[in-house]
Amino acid sequence: MDHLLSWIIFVPTLGAILCLFVPKRQVRVVAVTASLAALILSLLLFPTFLGGGEGAAGYSGSHYGELHHVERHEWITGSNLAIEYFLGIDGLGFPLLILTTLVAFLACLASWNMESWKVGKGIRAYFVLFLLLETGMLGVFVSLDFFLFYIFWEVMLLPMYFLIGVWGGERREYAAIKFFLFTLGGSVLMLVALVAMYFYSDGALASEMQRTGADAVASGYRDGVALTHGTFDLIELATNKVIQGHFNAASTVFLGLKFSTCMFMFLFIGFAIKLPVVPFHTWLPDAHVQAPTPVSMILAGVLLKMGGYGFLRLCYPIFPTGGETWAFLLAVIGIVSILYGALCAMAQTDFKKLVAYSSVSHMGYVLLGIAVMTEAGFQGAMFQMIAHGISSPMCFFLVGVVYDRAHHREINRFGGLWMTMPRYGTLATIGFFASLGLPGLCGFIGEVWVILGTFAAKDNPAMPWAPTMAVLAASAVVLTAGYILWLIRRVYLGREREEYQSFPDVSARETMILVPMAVLSIALGIFPMQTVFNFTNGTLDNMLRHVVQVIGLVP
Repeated sequence: MDHLLSWIIFVPTLGAILCLFVPKRQVRVVAVTASLAALILSLLLFPTFLGGGEGAAGYSGSHYGELHHVERHEWITGSNLAIEYFLGIDGLGFPLLILTTLVAFLACLASWNMESWKVGKGIRAYFVLFLLLETGMLGVFVSLDFFLFYIFWEVMLLPMYFLIGVWGGERREYAAIKFFLFTLGGSVLMLVALVAMYFYSDGALASEMQRTGADAVASGYRDGVALTHGTFDLIELATNKVIQGHFNAASTVFLGLKFSTCMFMFLFIGFAIKLPVVPFHTWLPDAHVQAPTPVSMILAGVLLKMGGYGFLRLCYPIFPTGGETWAFLLAVIGIVSILYGALCAMAQTDFKKLVAYSSVSHMGYVLLGIAVMTEAGFQGAMFQMIAHGISSPMCFFLVGVVYDRAHHREINRFGGLWMTMPRYGTLATIGFFASLGLPGLCGFIGEVWVILGTFAAKDNPAMPWAPTMAVLAASAVVLTAGYILWLIRRVYLGREREEYQSFPDVSARETMILVPMAVLSIALGIFPMQTVFNFTNGTLDNMLRHVVQVIGLVP
């Protein structure tokens, strides 16, 4: 299919439009069907990445490796403007696209019997916003034009704001506004970087530098012809010598700093807020606690991954020298996030807030793995994003299941739930042990790869601190085991409490949501190569070679 990526992106939008016109009793059916259709369409990408498809002509060998299902059309053009509808997918975007459609479908199914529907609270508006949110998330993972990427990035902001602010808990307005302001702040920095990168990548600027002898081969060319404008093309930006600092000229300085160093930090902050890591994390616990369970599943399973994706898609390929300059600071932030998130999780008495702080800790491994710029580090960070995208939505749904029955989330008031709800207890053990990082489950592989990659960075003379960071990251495993095992003992084990003996076990719908995530948690832990690494490592290795090459060329 020539337009498969476009269909995947906009099928949820079509579903949202239908939700506006169908009778209210059919809205849920339309929404679930639309999210299922997007999942099925995304699964059609598998033959391409299993070796059955062909890459896009002209894109093989780029720093992204081979791009597939490329769609490229002029969108907004003018005398000094060139914005394209440019889509493509590789080993970096493919697993995240599958993850997004899967989690969105399960979260849509989890929305079927929300408490809000019992009081007639806006079922039509909820599913319209939910499907528009899915479109924004899908668009981010396949956009190769920075302007288009930014549009999809911003499309997510308002739906998530209203989903939290209207259908959330008692302090929903506070949590929604906090989420909105943090995300908007990061978006402003991204917009500054977007505009600056466009004008600094101008072919006329590169040609002038070539004329004055700044470099034998100027950037700002496409097919041998000098561009008469800048570019938003993420592939061209990653090979643009001006913005990467190959020229020692005043034009490569921004706000008194080296352009690549400054732009890297602007983009980093924008993506770090979404990841999130300390000190940009404070919006996350409030958003999770107040958001309805399906929205928490989307937030943990997909939205946080967009921060890590932004690091790998934009920050490091386009500004590798910025990554090298800030490597120690980023590694420290990663370690602080790992330890701080784990300690905060250990101190929580609210079931949902504990899971929220565990996400801060787990995302710290993603930042650390990327910051050390090693093969195992990149691979581990990517695997950690996928693994967390499975285990974390499962944990949030497990919290939602017991909250629907008990109408509270106080950990100390539970006990013996495994005896009361045996199927639920079994699935909960798989989900929380996966989050713990138990060998044989998905959480183990990513953390170990990041730790190994951090140790391997000791061979880089610029990273003598790497072994210390690796030891600190490894020590956090003890803290994670502490709060997860403590949680399981207090909630699921021990004496069965009389007030919960009437709780029904998980329903067929709840089982249908939990089982796929439980199966994937086991499959990713036992078969990491076949489920993730075989799809991602080629692209990540190409990207790392590009990063290392640019760092070696830039003085």
